Amino acid sequence: MTNLQGTGGGTIQPGATMPRAHSENAVLDALLAAAYTLHPREIDLTLDRLTRLLDRLGNPHKKLPPVFHIAGTNGKGSTVAFVRAGLEAAGLRVHTYTSPHLVRFNERIRLAGTLIEDENLADLLRELLNRNGDHPITFFELTTALAFLAFTRTPADACVVEVGLGGRMDATNVIPHPVITGIAALGLDHQAFLGDTILHIAAEKAGIAKRGVPLVISRYPKTVTTRIAEIAGVTGAPLLMRGHDWDAAGYEGHLHYRDDHGKLTLPLPRLPGQHQLDNAGLALALLRTQTQLTVPESALRAATGWAEWPARLQSLHEGPLYDKLPQGSELWLDGAHNPSAARALSSFILAQTPPLPLVLISGMLSSKDHDGILKAFPAGTRLIAVPIAGHASLTPEDLTAAAQKAGLDAVPAQSLEAAFARLTPLTRPLRVLVCGSLHLAGDLLRQNGPLPS
Repeated sequence: MTNLQGTGGGTIQPGATMPRAHSENAVLDALLAAAYTLHPREIDLTLDRLTRLLDRLGNPHKKLPPVFHIAGTNGKGSTVAFVRAGLEAAGLRVHTYTSPHLVRFNERIRLAGTLIEDENLADLLRELLNRNGDHPITFFELTTALAFLAFTRTPADACVVEVGLGGRMDATNVIPHPVITGIAALGLDHQAFLGDTILHIAAEKAGIAKRGVPLVISRYPKTVTTRIAEIAGVTGAPLLMRGHDWDAAGYEGHLHYRDDHGKLTLPLPRLPGQHQLDNAGLALALLRTQTQLTVPESALRAATGWAEWPARLQSLHEGPLYDKLPQGSELWLDGAHNPSAARALSSFILAQTPPLPLVLISGMLSSKDHDGILKAFPAGTRLIAVPIAGHASLTPEDLTAAAQKAGLDAVPAQSLEAAFARLTPLTRPLRVLVCGSLHLAGDLLRQNGPLPS
């Protein structure tokens, strides 16, 4: 199965044109451009390229603080945010590695709680390019090595690492002995690389399991849980299942959590959406199961309120694009880009009060299941289709046609600004949701703010 890693959480076909990360720092931008030129032209289903480079760097992936390694189709980034918040609330210094970024590449690497600075990033990237030479290597492999090297040079107490894509063959899976691993929600996405059934995808995600390292999983259909259990059993990873070893639920205004250590009553997550109860529960299970770091109950209580994760049901209240909306309107932003995430998004946005006319401003990559995403929203929903600059996306006209076929009231616009301008003459308050792609979410934050920090 082809599994070439691209820009982090992405993949690319051999020889295809890959949109690259840019920086306003000219030196860093030139180094990022140089990194993309090394992308391999031949399929290689191993992690040999990365392990060769890591060996030249002194194997920094074997010298990390205790690592939380988190996979999943949806929710793994939010789970990372909850885990990080809990650890930091316990007074610990935490490195994080996530992907993709929304606006600046720096968002992917957080050193002891702070986004990596341009100068440090440029120095590390220059060092890695020199060590790698002309050897082919994917951008995600190169930057994963960069993150691990950066983590060894800044003191911290823990690392939280998000899988880029899949798990078994993901670059982050070179970590030999994480303190704990976890799998968030599963759904169909990246089928060309992970398999076209949920069982194939579950097996790829479960590939992060390590002998003797607890694997904490969410609730899935029985066949999916069985498949993950089979892989964990062969690997020798103790499996902790939601509904059996731990559970979480929201009711009476609180998040109620229980496991073998007892029960907790915690504040509801600040991150909106019913699905964030699931992600917070998984994060709590990860924090409570691991034994290398002390995380008191007070820190767990703080975690649900501290966690931040941009472009995940983010409510925006100011900015130049927001100002184009009729007075009293709401502006929401979400990067949902597969059907299961779109269903959760639709369920949330349709339940909001007071009732306001809903307008979707959406752009989607050509590789995504756009029909499945569009069907998550009720017939008659208004949609303005936009392109995603610099990426292989559906044209506004093609997305409009697909949306109309799904029963939505769709029209095209040639940019985000043009889409918002369509709404300016209206007088009635609207509930506007920008969705369909994390790349589109990044474009909105770049043009409107606030920038992720």
